[in-house]
Amino acid sequence: MDARIQQSVVANLLTRPAAAQAGPFVLGIDPATTSPGINYATPRPGSEITPAAVTEMVAAFRAADRLPRLEYVTSSAPELEKHLLAAGFTVEARHDYLVCTPETLVVPPAPDGFDLREPATDEQRVAMVNAQIIGFGGDPGATAEDAERMGRLQSRGGVSVMAVAADGTCAGGGQAVPPNDGVSEVAGIAVPPAYRRRGLAAAITARVAAALFAGDGTVAWLEASGPDAGRIYERVGFRPTGKRLYLVLDR
Repeated sequence: MDARIQQSVVANLLTRPAAAQAGPFVLGIDPATTSPGINYATPRPGSEITPAAVTEMVAAFRAADRLPRLEYVTSSAPELEKHLLAAGFTVEARHDYLVCTPETLVVPPAPDGFDLREPATDEQRVAMVNAQIIGFGGDPGATAEDAERMGRLQSRGGVSVMAVAADGTCAGGGQAVPPNDGVSEVAGIAVPPAYRRRGLAAAITARVAAALFAGDGTVAWLEASGPDAGRIYERVGFRPTGKRLYLVLDR
């Protein structure tokens, strides 16, 4: 499963508007944003990694005027971490990833007073991105480029689900990238503080996975940033499967 998950990351990054390759690395570059969560690299699974390849990858990031940063399944490149640390990278995070299949998925009903739907207009997409930003602790500031990015994801077979309160306010959201060989990453599951502890995160996650499985998806995966998030995802059928590593060269 590790190799399938890592290959799905490679495939996703190759869809970025200015995707690049540097030796065994794929860089997902988007000229419309400097966000490190969008502009990052990953190794092709099973590739030989050398210090020279790391140097080439850093140079490609510099040429694109982006911060050198990587996300990857640790077993797909077991020697990579030591080469990155030697080059000055630091570990940003170590996360478990969890996997769900149609056989394990449990879809709870939407919590009372909320409707789960796919954002269909740019106004709705901006509202969803703002709710996600607030849910992750930031200040709302979604742009037309964010709406366009979500629209592209949806048009290519990705999934977006927003929770809407009775007064029309977006109360959270999440999305999944288009499946590659049946595998898709679920990401951005976020609920603003005012709407938490009502089961929205679990319901959004399950609805995203269900939409994937209704199409070409056979495996949905996501990351848990901590035990509390992990319990939410396990409640709807995600199971801990492997490890992912984030590193950054912050200079």
